[in-house]
Amino acid sequence: MSRHAFAALAVVVCLTTACSTRDVDVAAAMQEPARAAAVEPADAITVGSFDFAESRIVAEIYARALEASGFPVDRAPGVAAREVLAPALEQGLVDLIPEYAGTALAFLTGDPSAASADAAVTHERLVDAYAVRNVAVLDGAEAQNQNALVVRRETAERQGLADISDLSPAAANMVLGGPPECPSRPLCLLGFRDVYGLRFERFVPLDVGGPVTIAALEGGEVDVAVLFSADRPNISDQMTFLVDDKGLQPAENITPVLRQDVLRAYGADLERRINEVTRRLTTADLADLVRRASVDREDPARLADAWLRQAGLRS
Repeated sequence: MSRHAFAALAVVVCLTTACSTRDVDVAAAMQEPARAAAVEPADAITVGSFDFAESRIVAEIYARALEASGFPVDRAPGVAAREVLAPALEQGLVDLIPEYAGTALAFLTGDPSAASADAAVTHERLVDAYAVRNVAVLDGAEAQNQNALVVRRETAERQGLADISDLSPAAANMVLGGPPECPSRPLCLLGFRDVYGLRFERFVPLDVGGPVTIAALEGGEVDVAVLFSADRPNISDQMTFLVDDKGLQPAENITPVLRQDVLRAYGADLERRINEVTRRLTTADLADLVRRASVDREDPARLADAWLRQAGLRS
């Protein structure tokens, strides 16, 4: 019996109509004790993602790239926020996560200052932070995506807003909208308070950089929204992205993190294949993929396939 057999009861529908692989319900599996067992090449590699569109798409790209090279793959799509998915990685409920370097480092260390705007420094520190957790940190991509504060253009023009610091006099009378976990995150509401001194009138929990947040901002339900920097090309020109003039947001290069025992079981071929994907992934790709999924309603699995073919990683 493989180390993932205990999760078989939590298998849900497949991402693709072909149903060639399984989706594993990690949240349900975490209710059971983790079962320690040796990893063997017969075991599927479970690729996990966070609960927002970009993460799901990127994880699907890695999953399909591995399948195309003959590796057995399970999927744990859109599991939850990092508070759930990071422990799931350490417990062996998932094996591979395309992480965001700076946020991952801040989470692991509990110290937002540990993450730097310097991608190389952040990567090196992330390697150290994961080393004690039996997790390998592979190469980081050029692609990255950071938290960004966005206002309507008319608000920016009326109040003279260009930098995040410019919000200081007005924040007390403004409503902030963003991901539900934002109030507890050092790179979200806590950071805007501690680094910029911003204390908003109230916070409205919305989605993670998605259409609900955009609609709330456009409709005036919130005055300021937490979106993603890579979404800039997809956002109406009636919106203004404020400059992070105090450098709160660190380098957020997409960086696959992989359980060491899985890496040992599959060897250099697995690492090589993952790095091939990572080297080709750009920030422009992220913006295009998310736009096509959220605006054009294209199927994420088909988007992943198309990207891999364009990158020359799948026939």
